[in-house]
Amino acid sequence: MLPSQKFTAAFSAESETPRTLVENAYLALRQDIIEGKHAPGTRLRVEHLKDDYGVGAGTLREALSLLVSDALVVSEGQRGFWVSPISHADIEDITRTRLLLETEALCASIRNGNDDWEAGLVAAFHRLTKVEEKLNSTAQRMREWEDRNRGFHEALIAACDSRWLRYLIGILYRQSERYRRFALSSNVRRDIHAEHTELFEAAMQRDTKRATVALEKHIRATVDIICATPEEALQKPVRRSTRAMLAG
Repeated sequence: MLPSQKFTAAFSAESETPRTLVENAYLALRQDIIEGKHAPGTRLRVEHLKDDYGVGAGTLREALSLLVSDALVVSEGQRGFWVSPISHADIEDITRTRLLLETEALCASIRNGNDDWEAGLVAAFHRLTKVEEKLNSTAQRMREWEDRNRGFHEALIAACDSRWLRYLIGILYRQSERYRRFALSSNVRRDIHAEHTELFEAAMQRDTKRATVALEKHIRATVDIICATPEEALQKPVRRSTRAMLAG
């Protein structure tokens, strides 16, 4: 998601086509951090990375500064930039806060949602279902699933009229994406489509209690897997397993 879109889309955006060199570097760096190519705690040396991303040092520093505002990168005065560390305590904190905000947004969306909201949710669920039915372990297929998963979660809260809720949810969701790569590399299996189906049906039936319970279970399932992973393993780059679990 581009910085200019943070108030309009919590999870995803209709277009992430970069308009400037800074935006291009920002998106590329953010994706590499989320996917674990730059491990937590790694120093991001501008003089080394500028050639990797094909931009000048000034452009790269601007992109890194945007990532500091996303809490994906930390900066210490004139000493440079590092990938933000991750931990069990951090994902638990992110999840508690995310659930407070996201369940509130879901309730508001169910309450406010009209026929257009329902149609958007049906379309997003259909798109997600199609890719889950044919999912394999290829990088292209997994990226497609991730995009449609974000689109489904976006559709769920599309009728929430609080831009601040959406903004804060987006920050927390992007933070949780860093952890999801560990769940994706786990051999633990989940029926992720059943979780999505339960959430979809509850929302369509305007059953806020059932929907919020389903959302909490869906999000917590990923966190439980992560917290069962030794904390030192979270600090290492991870390659996705060919038996990757689909995590929410």
